[in-house]
Amino acid sequence: MNYLYPFNSKISYEQRKEMMQQEPCLVWLTGLSGSGKSTLALRLEHYLFHKGYKVFLLDGDNIRHGLNHDLGFTEQDRKENLRRVGEVAKLMLDAGLVVLCSFISPYQEERALVKQIVGENRFTEVYVNCSLEECEKRDTKGLYDKARRGIIPNFTGISAPYQAPVVPDVELKTDEETIEESLYRLIDYVEPQLQDKAQTKALYKL
Repeated sequence: MNYLYPFNSKISYEQRKEMMQQEPCLVWLTGLSGSGKSTLALRLEHYLFHKGYKVFLLDGDNIRHGLNHDLGFTEQDRKENLRRVGEVAKLMLDAGLVVLCSFISPYQEERALVKQIVGENRFTEVYVNCSLEECEKRDTKGLYDKARRGIIPNFTGISAPYQAPVVPDVELKTDEETIEESLYRLIDYVEPQLQDKAQTKALYKL
């Protein structure tokens, strides 16, 4: 028997959005290791924070050091890793925050699961597209070399597949443009979505 009974707060989602004065949104950056996901996510967080948005970044390495330290890199563990991240992101969105996530997230099924958990209208998929050759050149930690020598198993792009998004909301080609150019294009797409619709409507009436 299931003895779990979900708890419903007396504060509504709309009330939380009104207090935050922003539209909660999950910006999900996916791409190969070394593609520039974390750099872009960090700089986007910095920009949004200083513009007054209530924003928080969840990064793959940090999550695996804490919440998901018990998971490995098998296909099943990868799926569970992102399922947990999706549930955490949903809670943060429900609290009214803007959430940024930087995860390789190599499988379309995994990304679709996160999208389902948080809600399609609150999910923005950003494909940080960079060739494998360029990612290997940028690899200061030597991870790709270790993967090619078999030291690191199940490494995305070498011994494990990466399924690129078919129709991402934003595609940033970080091997063809500077990080600043990619960042500006990302900001131009994301920021308008975060404007509080109720506040925008009220200003428009003025």
